[in-house]
Amino acid sequence: MEAKVGKFFESVNNFFSGSDQLPWCDSDIIAGCEKEAAGADKGSEELKNECLTRFSWALVHSRRAEDIERGIAMLEASLASSSDPLKMREKLYLLAVGHFRRGDYSRSRELVEQCLMIEPEWRQAQNLKKAIEERIKKDGVIGIGIAVTAAGLVAGGIAAALSRKN
Repeated sequence: MEAKVGKFFESVNNFFSGSDQLPWCDSDIIAGCEKEAAGADKGSEELKNECLTRFSWALVHSRRAEDIERGIAMLEASLASSSDPLKMREKLYLLAVGHFRRGDYSRSRELVEQCLMIEPEWRQAQNLKKAIEERIKKDGVIGIGIAVTAAGLVAGGIAAALSRKN
């Protein structure tokens, strides 16, 4: 019985906290990737691109909003120079993650759908799309709940005011 109660409270907590299954990245990893990307300037273009992709991956998976914004900016700047569909798919996916973490679910959904146009069976993108749709639905339910509560409070206030008059 305790296990069921624990799972119930965990699911309620996950609902309101908005937890997702995407990995998080800490500042030590970000610093390491940044150092690696800075050192890759001396190497080949391929190595530089790989290091920048790892660095942008770390940034969009950060818990810090500034890192996420920086990762999005890096990815958007590098997207125009991508001609390889697999690299384009990867960058679009990372951009979708960044926008998801930022709370811009509609932009995130657009980007993940572009990924799925390139490779429809890509599980990561499918899972992200599912998480986006769940978050949009959850936000809608919470919004409806807030609106209903507000309407109830207004109706209660009106009823109380009318009962005082009588």
